Amino acid sequence: MQWDVFCRVVDNFGDIGVCWRLAADLAARGERVRLWVDDARALAWMAPGGADGVDVRDWPAAADDTGPVGDVVIEAFGCELPQPVLVRIAESAPAWINLEYLSAEGYVERSHRLRSPQMHGPARGMAKWFFYPGFTPATGGLLREPSLMAQRQAFDRAAWLRQQAIVAHPGEQLASLFCYRVPSAEALLAALGHVPTLLLVPGTAPALPPLPASVRVQALPYLAHPEFDRLLWACDLNFVRGEDSLVRAIWAGRPFIWQIYPQDDAAHELKLRAFLDRFLEGHPDAAAGIRSAWQAWNGIGGVQPVTPERAGWCTACEAWREQLLTHDDLATQLMRFAIETR
Repeated sequence: MQWDVFCRVVDNFGDIGVCWRLAADLAARGERVRLWVDDARALAWMAPGGADGVDVRDWPAAADDTGPVGDVVIEAFGCELPQPVLVRIAESAPAWINLEYLSAEGYVERSHRLRSPQMHGPARGMAKWFFYPGFTPATGGLLREPSLMAQRQAFDRAAWLRQQAIVAHPGEQLASLFCYRVPSAEALLAALGHVPTLLLVPGTAPALPPLPASVRVQALPYLAHPEFDRLLWACDLNFVRGEDSLVRAIWAGRPFIWQIYPQDDAAHELKLRAFLDRFLEGHPDAAAGIRSAWQAWNGIGGVQPVTPERAGWCTACEAWREQLLTHDDLATQLMRFAIETR
């Protein structure tokens, strides 16, 4: 099928990161994809070689295109399509899907695959469908390329670290740091377990507080998506942010802490608690420490930083990954749904 994926870049690379991974995943499965984006600059480092089957196009050009839309139109994160595109949707009647943000909240299962009749505008009479990624079989699943776990299993950690000129001292753990901000040295050290650490910081580094000599910091450049995945595989602990890197940390199966995008109305606190409830279900012994560390890292409720017990943390991450691997991935579900709704 021909897919048109529309993406507006808000900030922090999350929108384009998710859309690029989806476009590349679909193309690798034999689909043809046009990715319409209003700011493609991040792709220079996310995907410097592009991907066969993915045609990146400038968003404003979509209004001037006179050809038919694809068999499937993905409106990523409610980005509001240009009026001329809506006209062509009415003419071509594609599968029109609003791909929503990832959340563990209960409304996701209720809203997934809901039909939204269009009552006004150029696409009046058409139907748009809500499609929600998620963490249960009643949602759209998570982005996961078919070969990802085989690549993870075959990963040569020592060789990759040599290629990146990363050399840990004896007894040091490796931790990646990809976050909006560091809340405090206390929160960082508690998560690290107060053990010697080589902290690997890709991209633009956040302002770091004064750290003890036991924590060394090594800056890395922005990493292309496959290399970012390998960074997470190589580390003993990963700090991630937003949606894209959260999913990649889950597949890495290592202990991780997610910094959720902060919202002025504190809605992010409910989203984080909903995520932790699902993640920690079945792990009562490890739950309290992990929950406290995550809440402290996100500045929620004045929680004091604590050091989670590492063995229980590892077990919880590995168990959740194995559970999520039993669900169909996002691209598989989107392809199936597009065929059903065309």
